[in-house]
Order: sequence, then structure tokens, then C-alpha cells
Amino acid sequence: MRSLVLMTLAAFSVAAPAHAARIAPEDVIAKALDGRVVGKATSCINQRQIRSTQIVDRTAILYSMNNGTVYLNRPRSGGAFLRNDVALVTRSPTSQLCDVDIVSLYDTASQTERGSVGLGDFIPYDKPRRLRGD
Repeated sequence: MRSLVLMTLAAFSVAAPAHAARIAPEDVIAKALDGRVVGKATSCINQRQIRSTQIVDRTAILYSMNNGTVYLNRPRSGGAFLRNDVALVTRSPTSQLCDVDIVSLYDTASQTERGSVGLGDFIPYDKPRRLRGD
């Protein structure tokens, strides 16, 4: 099987100002998911549908999908290596990104590997559906 390589740079997100570094990771997650409704966790997502990613310092990865869903992934291992200045590099033989996959982390400045994370479940957060008449 041909290996599919997906490289998602943290640089795709706008760099946060210096004072943002003091915001607690859980507050970053809460802000990103504000107004969304949690769904049932899934073990895989389609890599081709990922629009962007956001690393939450030492805590999680948020995957924004083309359909508007945001998936929260709290890695099972290696979460301490997550930083805003790393690129996520995934090698997968399929188009799916799954909870058994290992994602390598590369320092964007020095272009050296800075560790890896073992992904966890993907928890979907969607915008609530509008009621008729709204």
C-alpha cells in the first residue's frame, strides 16, 4: 500500500500573541468549541476532509473539517510534546486518521523531529441545528 503523508503546519493558524500563552489550555478548548454540541466519539476521521488543525499547548489537537465539524483529540501519549511551533506529520497507508496512529512532531524553525503523539478518540463538536422558523 502506498503511504499517504499528511503534513499540517501549526503555522496555518494565525500565530497567537504573546499574552495568549498565559491562557489555560482548557480555556482555549472551551473557546474553540463554544456554542457547539458534542457528539459520539469515533476512532477515525477522513484525512482528506481536514480543513485545518489547531494545537492546544501540551493538551490536545483540534481538527476542523470541511463540513464545519470540529474534532477534539486528546492524545493517549506524548501530549506534553504538543506546542504551537511544531508541525504535525502523519504517515498512513489509508485516507483515515485513526486513534491507533502515531503523529510525528517537527520543529518548524529547526526542521528537526521533536517527538510524537499517540492519538486518542476523535470527539466531534457540531454547531446546533437551527429550528424551523429561525
